[in-house]
Amino acid sequence: MKHIFIINPTAGKRDATAHIMEMADSLRARHGLECTCLLTEHPRHAEELAREAAESGEDVRLYACGGDGTLHEVVNGAAGYDNAAVTCIPVGTGNDFLKNFGADAEKFTDPENLWDGEAVPLDLIDCNGRLCLTIACTGLDAQVAEDVHRYGDLPLLSGKGSYLLAVAVNFLFRKISQRWTVSLDGETFTDDFALSAVCNGRYYGGGFNPIPQARMDDGVLNTILVRKVSHLTFARLLGTYSAGRHEELTQWVQLSNAREVCISTENGAVAVCLDGECFHSSRITMTLSDRKLRFFGPAGCSCNATAKGTAIHA
Repeated sequence: MKHIFIINPTAGKRDATAHIMEMADSLRARHGLECTCLLTEHPRHAEELAREAAESGEDVRLYACGGDGTLHEVVNGAAGYDNAAVTCIPVGTGNDFLKNFGADAEKFTDPENLWDGEAVPLDLIDCNGRLCLTIACTGLDAQVAEDVHRYGDLPLLSGKGSYLLAVAVNFLFRKISQRWTVSLDGETFTDDFALSAVCNGRYYGGGFNPIPQARMDDGVLNTILVRKVSHLTFARLLGTYSAGRHEELTQWVQLSNAREVCISTENGAVAVCLDGECFHSSRITMTLSDRKLRFFGPAGCSCNATAKGTAIHA
């Protein structure tokens, strides 16, 4: 079996390449593993490297060394291949995906805890042909995510700090709703919406957790739609939304566990964000991709470690 470390040297505040290579060398020396380190050179290069490794047909374990964006690319390259399993070593700024693992998240920083972990299947979200591991958001949140990239390198700002700054900019200077036609498993309606979040995992935006009951391996996508609200109401409800207390927001939100969510607009394009990757489209189709990814991590860890209560079946 090959162990391939796909390293994004631009992730995080400083280049962690040397540190990752040292850890790979340590695994090779201690356990006789076949370890290779590959550096990304341009956007989506991690996806290309992961797909090339998976298409070789050999058993491979892929270590996404970066942030959520690097992991997103590796997942898109390796998903669907039975011979490939994916994990991550967090050296990015946000690393929202690992928050799903609770206290075990820290263990992912050392591949000594990872290399022999059991590979388990995780669900994914297919959005217009791109695969999303955690949350696919549209509307205001996706616009905010685009701005987070602009502010993320500012000094003294954490992942959530840059998110809050981007929220403030959008709140003060942009419209916070758009007219959408939404289809939930074929049931269609048109209204004004501020945002939607289709949740396979529980965290985005530096720690926002809109549906704490979401689970990554249960064959369910939990979707929250937030209707048009005033700027003042939005500011008042933001904390409640980010903490996942949707039961307090029934006047403004709609929950669903549809396996297919379609959003379209005739008034420009809708902003979309998948694990931090942003784009615009006038029509978005999001579907559940059951057990599409083989993921490995520390012994005994669970991607549902921080899930609250029972899963929502709206």
